[in-house]
Amino acid sequence: MAESGRERDLVLAPNEYAFILDETKGNVIAYVGPFKTSLANTDRPVVYEEKTRRFRRCTLEESITQYPFAEEGWYIVVENPAKEGDEEHPKAGPNSLTKLISGRKVNIPGPITFPLWPGQVAHVIQGHHLRSNQYLVVQVYNEEAAKANWEKAVIKPQKTPYSEDALKVEQEQPATTMIPDLTIGKLLIIKGNEIAFYIPPTGIEVLRDTNGNYVREAVTLERLEYCILLDEDGNKRFITGPAVVFPNPTEVFIEKANLRKFKAIELNEISGIYIKVIAPYKDEQGRECKVGEELFITGKEQMIYFPRPEHAIIKYVEQEKHYAIAIPAGEARYVLNRLTGDIFLKKGPCMFLPDPRNEVIVRRVLDINTVQLLFPGNQEAVRYNKELMAFIKASKGDFMDDRERLLSDRAVFSRDVDIDDEEIDFVGDSFKRGTKFTPPRTITLDTKYEGAVAIDIWAGYAVLAVRKTGDRKVLVGPKTLLLEYDETLKPIELSTGTPKKDSEVMKTVYLKVLNNRVSDAINAETKDLCPVAIRLSYRINFEGSPNKWFDVENYVKFLTEHMRSLLKNTIKQKSIEDFYINATLIIRDTILGVEDETGKRMGTLFEENGMRIYDVEVLNVIIQDSTISSLLIQSQHTAIQQAIQISEGRKKYAVTKEDEQIKQKISELQTETVVKQIILQMQEVLKTFELTQTKIKSEADTEIIRLDNALTQQEKLVLINEVELERDKAKKLQLLDFSQRLLQQQIMELSAEVKAVVDKANAISPDLIAALQAFADKNLAEKMAQTMAPLAIIGGKSVADVLSQLLKGTPLEKVLEAKK
Repeated sequence: MAESGRERDLVLAPNEYAFILDETKGNVIAYVGPFKTSLANTDRPVVYEEKTRRFRRCTLEESITQYPFAEEGWYIVVENPAKEGDEEHPKAGPNSLTKLISGRKVNIPGPITFPLWPGQVAHVIQGHHLRSNQYLVVQVYNEEAAKANWEKAVIKPQKTPYSEDALKVEQEQPATTMIPDLTIGKLLIIKGNEIAFYIPPTGIEVLRDTNGNYVREAVTLERLEYCILLDEDGNKRFITGPAVVFPNPTEVFIEKANLRKFKAIELNEISGIYIKVIAPYKDEQGRECKVGEELFITGKEQMIYFPRPEHAIIKYVEQEKHYAIAIPAGEARYVLNRLTGDIFLKKGPCMFLPDPRNEVIVRRVLDINTVQLLFPGNQEAVRYNKELMAFIKASKGDFMDDRERLLSDRAVFSRDVDIDDEEIDFVGDSFKRGTKFTPPRTITLDTKYEGAVAIDIWAGYAVLAVRKTGDRKVLVGPKTLLLEYDETLKPIELSTGTPKKDSEVMKTVYLKVLNNRVSDAINAETKDLCPVAIRLSYRINFEGSPNKWFDVENYVKFLTEHMRSLLKNTIKQKSIEDFYINATLIIRDTILGVEDETGKRMGTLFEENGMRIYDVEVLNVIIQDSTISSLLIQSQHTAIQQAIQISEGRKKYAVTKEDEQIKQKISELQTETVVKQIILQMQEVLKTFELTQTKIKSEADTEIIRLDNALTQQEKLVLINEVELERDKAKKLQLLDFSQRLLQQQIMELSAEVKAVVDKANAISPDLIAALQAFADKNLAEKMAQTMAPLAIIGGKSVADVLSQLLKGTPLEKVLEAKK
């Protein structure tokens, strides 16, 4: 395409078209390739916008559009098709606007491609491939076109049914022969287990889901799974697996947490669900269930529960499943019958699953005084019951079940899985075995405040339990008592302080029946009117029938008052001196009785409550009259001093006697030591003498042997010396002879040399000697002159003068004068 001056060229290749608006007439012409034309100045390229339904001016390049193309398995939805009898699609070259049917749509399956008339819109959509668990929702938008073109739909049935139990496609009956109700707006379901591929005919359109997808997923249910479909009329449809669930056109899946399928509720013998019947029906056993009837289904009747339309689950605080509670041995729970109002005690060990239709587990709230009596010093129990009372007041009488306690800050029952575990996902059937030891599931029970009031009776204690009906029983520990809901423990009063007083009374429900101890202080008077104060500690046991033990309300007061009376009477009959000396014996004889032949005492038995004093400890006896006390103390001091003096004398005598005996023994031992030392010294001297004598004898013998050896050695040395002398003599004589011969030879040689020298000397003349001498002296003088030249220069003299002084008196002096 090229543009020059006021002319423009429109060049269209095959499968291209463009819309040109004639601004003088308002006509829109469709140019279809292959085609080339020059546009006038009044021609404007335009495009048709689908949203605004208007022609928008654009550039020439933008106006050129590709044919809509649908390959095999696709289809084109054309809006505003041409009227029958007119050209269905523009042809190559310019095409004037034809008449269109506005608002209509036509579905054209591929493979196909064609240009569009101005005002038409085309959407290319892929054919809908369906798996056996997928489906389409289609809607009739043109009743007449749908009926006329129903058989033109492209439908490929599934070759293989989904399963033997699922809906099957009747292969012998084509799907196109059955024309459903095609009223405009009618919704239809195209199921994937019947149809594998689908292209809708004209008059039918495929609706998108909320995510913009045409193909929708059906719900595939496995075993132990179910789904719920809600129709527009409000009815629900419950479907259990295994199955592929396709909704009806007016149905939707009920979702929870983005899930459309749910696990069946698993029940066992210690769990159940509380059901309300909302519609009449007959169950599998043929029993009629009426509206409003309540059911409690446990694992004993039905291990797997699938919901049904006639059932509604009754929840308590979002709790769908009811669980049994563990009641350990020695514990219990209070259970209220909602219909009769009776409260009974369910004792362990057991797993108790209350029927919510008529049984409710209740708690017993104890007032603060009762808590302090039953659990003395237990501040935690006091605090817990206060919080429980405050909670009950705040709840205004509502039921407080175990679920609320589990959610509170005092959770007492923990499981290794969450209670709402019905929707745990499970994929497939499998068995999984580990290679390591896996510990079993464990639970932690802490029913300290959950069950019935439990009283732990310690060894040596007893309690009296009383019911509102008047029944009473005494229990002796060690034992655990589970109180009935209307049962309490009878308190007893104990006088406290020393001495015991009625103004200071302690209340308790625990009676110590073994090794009980009661202390008291008694003020009495002797026969001679001397007041004394006594501190005692009684040892008590309860004997006989336990039913008598609680007959005396304050056994401490009963005991101390009786013993005070007995002791005061006995002390009144004794003088102060006799009593002070034998106070412990008198008191023990009075309270416990006189010892029998075996040394045992009977003690004091109280028939009223079976109490027996089997021992008493006298802690202190004080004389309250200070003068008498001083006299007795002084008398005791004097007696003690005398006894101490006698004791000291005896001790001194014994010490002295022992000391002297020790000294004697020391002297004897020292003498024995000296004698033994002298004997040892004598023995040492004798041994030393013998040793010395032996040494001398040994040394003498050794010396004799040494001298003998020396003599023998000297004799041998003499012989050796003589032999050596003879050998040296012979050697020297030989050397002397050799020297004489050598000397004679040297003399002869010297004689010959002397003779030769004499002959040479005789051959030299005197003139030759003088010439040689003169030549040598002259040469020496010259060399000396050269050497002495630097010295002459330094001394400021001539070389001749220096040499004259130096050679004065020598033979060279004449040689130097001759040169001058």
